Amino acid sequence: MEKTSEGAFGLGSMRVELKNLLKEFIPPGLLRLRRSNVFSGDHRSWQDAAAASEGYDSGLILEKVRQALTKVKNGEALYERDSVLFDEVQYSWPLLSALLWIASCSGNRLHLIDFGGSLGSSYFQNRSFLRHLSEWSWNIVEQAKFVECGRREFEDGNLAFFTTIEECCAARPCNAVLLSSVLPYVERPHEWLDRIVSAGFEYIIIDRTPFLLKDERDRLTVQTVPKHIYKASYPAWFFGRAGFLRHFEGRYAKIAEFDALSGAIRTGLSLAFDRGFIFKKERTCE
Repeated sequence: MEKTSEGAFGLGSMRVELKNLLKEFIPPGLLRLRRSNVFSGDHRSWQDAAAASEGYDSGLILEKVRQALTKVKNGEALYERDSVLFDEVQYSWPLLSALLWIASCSGNRLHLIDFGGSLGSSYFQNRSFLRHLSEWSWNIVEQAKFVECGRREFEDGNLAFFTTIEECCAARPCNAVLLSSVLPYVERPHEWLDRIVSAGFEYIIIDRTPFLLKDERDRLTVQTVPKHIYKASYPAWFFGRAGFLRHFEGRYAKIAEFDALSGAIRTGLSLAFDRGFIFKKERTCE
């Protein structure tokens, strides 16, 4: 991708919007334990869904995630997801295959932006399979409090934290971006997705994103988190597949589509599935 005078990798025109984008995340780090969450409603607007939500305590979420990932980092636990510890690592093999395939297409190098990646849950999940690469970095773009904590307690030679995509690309030019369980939690997901596609990253990975099985229109619900994780509820999108994929037409080739870890989701309206996609920019790695 070409660098512009205004920003890295053609992102200069997106500077103001993307600097403020993380403020729209609900919640920081996002939720991925979908099977135990409850989704309800069919709201006309983000404001209506927010009014029907209780909100969340971002400080509490950050502390719970920090405590859990500290145990993973120190070898006291094997795996964390959304502050919940597991006795074995739950791999997303399609995601890991995508990361290794991208590296193989790029001279055994991988420099990834994990947008909304919390304090590094996916990094710690996959790092043992990436250590053989000639070069690799896992770069998380998150809210300021998460970035501050990540830099202080979790950053290492491969894992780094940034508050904007521009800041990240200026420090470490990246060839891929991961959007895992992020798009459902922004107010204008299609506008944002179009900006990311237009930025021209070589590879885009979509993971843990919910699509309605039969209904092709998007639906805006309220997601309620089980109290044993933490008390919270907030707006969450479910997407129609055709409209979602139109963002990539003529610009990216779809390499693969796969079932994400969470699988089927009951929304109260219709059945949905968490899905993932691997895209490459046209004429990349041919």
